[in-house]
Amino acid sequence: MILTPEMKTWYGMIATVGTLGRYSKMPGTLGSIAGTVLWLLFGGIPIWAIAAVAAIGCYAADKYEKAAGREDPGEAVIDEVVGVWISSWGFELTYAVVALFLFRIVDITKPFPVKEFEKLPGGIGIMADDIAGGVIVNLLLHFIHWLIFAGGLSTILELIGK
Repeated sequence: MILTPEMKTWYGMIATVGTLGRYSKMPGTLGSIAGTVLWLLFGGIPIWAIAAVAAIGCYAADKYEKAAGREDPGEAVIDEVVGVWISSWGFELTYAVVALFLFRIVDITKPFPVKEFEKLPGGIGIMADDIAGGVIVNLLLHFIHWLIFAGGLSTILELIGK
């Protein structure tokens, strides 16, 4: 693997998560796995840290995209890290692998409105679609948790039975 000059910059290291995005033909999956591993190692990430990494990642991804001369370069995976953190936020650590799996589905398929966020320019577009995907997965996980573990299914069946 050859490191390009822009990858060796501070913004390149942040955008590619220390060049991790260059080590796979599936950089988004590798970035998401790295984010999940960090989530598990730190016992979760506080929301203020997620917001800070998202803001710094947006700026770094924007600079990296311009320096690389390519729109939304695949090796820029800081967005996947932030997206999987948002997917997992507010849940016990046991939900991290499910969040990772669902996040990858949403990130690959880009359902509405995720695809629309991807159209935003520069670093904002690079980060926004994964942030939106993370929010969607987080809401979906809350619904699944409610349905299966918090009596939601019983409530629905009671309402149907009446």
